[in-house]
Amino acid sequence: MQTHLMHRPATRPRIRAMRFGLYADPQGLAWVEGLVARAAEGRRARIVAVDTVRTYPHSGRATAELYEDLAEQWAFEHPGEDSGGREAVELRVRLECSRRTWRAIRRKVLATLCPQGTAPHTCRVPWCGV
Repeated sequence: MQTHLMHRPATRPRIRAMRFGLYADPQGLAWVEGLVARAAEGRRARIVAVDTVRTYPHSGRATAELYEDLAEQWAFEHPGEDSGGREAVELRVRLECSRRTWRAIRRKVLATLCPQGTAPHTCRVPWCGV
């Protein structure tokens, strides 16, 4: 009697998108881009493209409208402080990797963006995962 082991076929690398709404200044945006790059490198994923969106091309709607709650969060957490060069943007990263790798990278980035988890804290860069 011969037995056959069933193996799940390996997920083939393909282009996958990762998007984050951010309220950041140029340094904060660079910090988040670096988080994604290090997480991708650690999982041997290839970054195909990184874009910072301020206006959605099809609707002309500004990202500031969609992510206005992030600006409000920052103002609440930093009363009386000037927001400086911060703006609401959407960071879009395209990666060539398997679904499993994409999930691991996303988990790593989110855990680094929010190391305290659900406990009350102030975010270095207010964000939301899209």
